[in-house]
Amino acid sequence: MLNPRRLFIATLFGVISGLVCWALSSSGGPQPWFFAVSTILARTLIGFTIGISILKMKWWLHGIAIGFIFSLPMAFQGFYVPGKEMYIFFGSLIMGVIYGFFIELFTTVVFKAEAK
Repeated sequence: MLNPRRLFIATLFGVISGLVCWALSSSGGPQPWFFAVSTILARTLIGFTIGISILKMKWWLHGIAIGFIFSLPMAFQGFYVPGKEMYIFFGSLIMGVIYGFFIELFTTVVFKAEAK
C-alpha cells in the first residue's frame, strides 16, 4: 500500500538532491537551462520512485539500486561531451547511487516513513 508521507518526503529529498547536483555541476560555469531541468528532474525521479516502490529489500540497498538504475540515462548524456565521456558517465552513476542512498536514508531512517 502506498504511504503518502513516504512519497512526499522521498520526492522532496529528490528535488533537494537535484538542486544540489545541479549546483555542483554548474560550479565550472554556466550551464544551459535544459541541463538544469534535466538534472533536477532526474534526481527528483529517483526520490519519487523510492517513494512509490514496494520492493522488499534493505533500505540502503533499495536506495542504491534505484539511484543506479535511474542515473543511467543521465550518465549516457556524458558521451556528448568530447574528452570527458567516461568522467561524466561514471560520475553520474556514482552520484546517483549516493543520492539514492541519502534519499532513502532520510526517508526511512530519519523521518521513519517506511514502505507499508
